[in-house]
Amino acid sequence: MAGTKQATTTVSGPEFACPVSPVVDIVFSRWTTPVLWALHTYGRQRFVELERRIGTITPKVLTQRLRQLERDGLVVRTYHPEVPPRVEYEISELGLSLAPLFAHLTEWGTANLGRVEEARRAYDADPARPRP
Repeated sequence: MAGTKQATTTVSGPEFACPVSPVVDIVFSRWTTPVLWALHTYGRQRFVELERRIGTITPKVLTQRLRQLERDGLVVRTYHPEVPPRVEYEISELGLSLAPLFAHLTEWGTANLGRVEEARRAYDADPARPRP
């Protein structure tokens, strides 16, 4: 239409450039996937059980990650006022909704990680590539 001026809105930020970015920031930050995987696979667990299952995580980092996951609504913390007090963690309904995503990523990994390794070896073996 002649004479009609269209308003343009400039939206910036990585979440608008790539709508997957905020999800990746939440779900794939360091230690999130091992914690969610352990809770999904083994069910409700105490802190020490989680720590043992994950293995290489420090207690401080596990505490931080559990707090963040609870804040994000992916994990439920239940405090039992007993002597001694007991705290248990379990994956929430929102956290469980990520199961299909993890299943697809597992399928992709099974089908493609060998190809990734081949590509890496070919890249590293290429004499034309600059070396660090």
